[in-house]
Amino acid sequence: MEQDRREFLADTGRWLLLTGAAALAWDSVVAGEPEKAPNYRLTDHWWGMVIDIEKCIGCGNCVRACKAENDVPLDEGSFRTWVERYQVSSDDLDHPTVDSPNGAYDGFPDLKNVDGNVKVFFVPKLCNHCSHSPCVQVCPVGATFESPDGVVLIDKSRCIGCRYCVQACPYGCRFIDHRTMTADKCTLCYHRITRGLTTACCEACPTGARQLVDLKNPSDPVHLFLKTHAVHVLKPQMATGAKVYYNALDGAVR
Repeated sequence: MEQDRREFLADTGRWLLLTGAAALAWDSVVAGEPEKAPNYRLTDHWWGMVIDIEKCIGCGNCVRACKAENDVPLDEGSFRTWVERYQVSSDDLDHPTVDSPNGAYDGFPDLKNVDGNVKVFFVPKLCNHCSHSPCVQVCPVGATFESPDGVVLIDKSRCIGCRYCVQACPYGCRFIDHRTMTADKCTLCYHRITRGLTTACCEACPTGARQLVDLKNPSDPVHLFLKTHAVHVLKPQMATGAKVYYNALDGAVR
């Protein structure tokens, strides 16, 4: 019993340390973001995204717009969002062929001699802004945290570049920015959405395959969309509370 008590107190102490660090991180981010948007109320929003795979054409506009908007490094492997192309054969549904040349920054080369039994489609990917984020749980200094409006953010001034969050993310959406040696990922263009704008990737999408959604806004069309479409999240077995919802998500997508 005494051992259990000591372990409980130790766990509680670690939790308080992490939540305290996260609170400090949030204070520094708030100072640079919503404060500049006086009409923005944090508690009025709960952000996510809907991606309609049937509409994605793999043009790469979203990737280029994201890199330009957020000063993402142009080196290979540094993406806040990227697009994957899946080729799924009806003869082997469990082993799709997947490619994503330079994250689809320049789109995709044409496929030649595609078998008629092969289904080809594109899957945009990004941070899922989980409500139970593994990355938040493992950050030892509270640099990665969840904002009150449902966006997972990083305080670069506190990040020590330990890569724990990179390893913990089941979606592979984090990387280390070689310029600062700190973790980086999609922020849902937080500097834009707190001012009433949509994300750069949604704005650049020519087919409307991506839609920023506010799950707390009863007038957001997302609620009707979620009711009338069979949407799914990536890796549901991870129970991360992902808030990027995919329409027409093929079972071969991992």
